[in-house]
Amino acid sequence: MKKKSLLTVLFFLLSTLLMACSGGGGSSTSGEATEKEVIGADEKDATELKYWTFVELHMDFFKDAVPRWNELHPDKKIKLVAETFPYDQMHNNLLLALQSGKGAPDISDIEVGRFPNFLQGEPQLLPMNEYVDPEKANFVESRLNLYAKDGNYYGMPTHVGATVMYYNKEIMDAAGVDIDSIKTWDDYVEAGKKVVEKTDAVMTNVHTGDATQFQQMISQQGSDLFDESGKLTVDSEKNVKTLSLLNDMLYKHKIAELTPGGEPHAEEYYSYMNDGKAASISMPLWYMGRFTDYMQDLKGKMVIRPLPAWEEGGGRSVGIGGTGTVVTNQTKHADLAREFLAFAKLSKEANIKLWTVLGFDPPRWDVWEEPAVREDNKFYQFFGNDIFDTLLDIKEEIPGINVTEHYPDVLTELNTNTLNNVLRQKKESPEEALKQAQKTVEANIK
Repeated sequence: MKKKSLLTVLFFLLSTLLMACSGGGGSSTSGEATEKEVIGADEKDATELKYWTFVELHMDFFKDAVPRWNELHPDKKIKLVAETFPYDQMHNNLLLALQSGKGAPDISDIEVGRFPNFLQGEPQLLPMNEYVDPEKANFVESRLNLYAKDGNYYGMPTHVGATVMYYNKEIMDAAGVDIDSIKTWDDYVEAGKKVVEKTDAVMTNVHTGDATQFQQMISQQGSDLFDESGKLTVDSEKNVKTLSLLNDMLYKHKIAELTPGGEPHAEEYYSYMNDGKAASISMPLWYMGRFTDYMQDLKGKMVIRPLPAWEEGGGRSVGIGGTGTVVTNQTKHADLAREFLAFAKLSKEANIKLWTVLGFDPPRWDVWEEPAVREDNKFYQFFGNDIFDTLLDIKEEIPGINVTEHYPDVLTELNTNTLNNVLRQKKESPEEALKQAQKTVEANIK
């Protein structure tokens, strides 16, 4: 049996199981939520809207948005029934509900890696163009494009996910390196040699179980895992060049070590970094929360700068990760749901709240200089006051990534086999490993 056929059978069995659990065609295809809260429960004559998410933190954002909406719109008050589900359960249930024509919420979050599944055929989501078009010039447009199809914008972004370099300035100063002199990856390598020579730290770490670092660096060069038409491009020349540089950082230049735990969200890595074992890491801006929560000894030592470019004048960032919030076509209150979502995610105040409530980099770049965004908070206290100065410097250099329905297949192959075979096991060259990854994914999706 071909793999595609097997996957089809598995999806059918999963669908049948989920439908059975819902009572065979009841009003909801979901199981029990891990968290449920009615926001605005005390409002009289309020219209009830249901909201699904897979991130409990996102509920905090709507706990702020709903009261503001109700205060400003006393004739259109809402009561938001907000439910949090496990990641896979929420996305599977939402897809099944939309395909079956019943059981979907009014509003839902959809993670960027799953979003292409909801754009196949005729999307069962309501376009938001009348709200997006007047504001589009104020947004990092690549964030809007992630959730669009055929000129229609369906998902309202939650953050930019702008990738930056986090430097331990204490280590860099001890090595005699001016971090602002690092303009290219060649500069970065040379700076790393000084760090290794003059301190007890390495310059950085190379991940074997997380392709984020690899994706960041290929995207800077205009490359990707898929091209704009959805064609698989895992083994492209620029991708081979990128994996070769990561390999060289480990074994030729010797400025890096393998990431403890294999990825930058591992407890082993947090402890390692907190102890000052590495001078830098490249991650999206939302990674600030990992420092403030798990690497607190680094407070006042870390600073944020653009990524080194591959060549002078080249791109210095990329948008990684994301969640688009949508209005489904099953809502009975389409106008109200769309107007509320625009208020909650597109307005200036909403984007300020994305920073002040969630600590996310707002997709509206025009708020990055607003006084409310510049007010002191735990992130400024940790990283210094120039966070948004860095973002403004790179705002025209934040491309998105191409995400297709097979995006998870590629990440699984990279994270499970490719990176490990090259960087840890040293069994294959970067070119060999990426060619094999290309073949494996092509065979799986045929």
